[in-house]
Amino acid sequence: MSFERVFSGAPWEGTVGYCRALRAGSHIYVTGTAPVDPDGSVHAPGDALAQTRRCLAIIADALEGLGAGMENVVRTRMFVTDIERWKDYGRGHRESFGDHPPATTLVQVARLIHQDMLIEIEADAVVE
Repeated sequence: MSFERVFSGAPWEGTVGYCRALRAGSHIYVTGTAPVDPDGSVHAPGDALAQTRRCLAIIADALEGLGAGMENVVRTRMFVTDIERWKDYGRGHRESFGDHPPATTLVQVARLIHQDMLIEIEADAVVE
């Protein structure tokens, strides 16, 4: 089986030793994706919807780099620091998937790698 990897340039990739996404045959695994801007800063501190959209945009870019799209996503996992904002996280998720909703999980965690991050999202996709 062949493996293909893409990197986003997030500051933690080299430090921790991971890639943004990995394709193993027809399966793609997108690592936990936080709302980070290209300069490494946290995107839209305090805005759950904007952070969700940013995470999913990074995921979409990673998928594209491996020959897939959001329509290929079969499962997402959303880790959030304030579950009371579930409607905002859900809205951003729904907007990104439209007519191709994946299975998903939304769980609250104590904190993420940066105090201003409200959400981190993982995704799994299948391509033919």
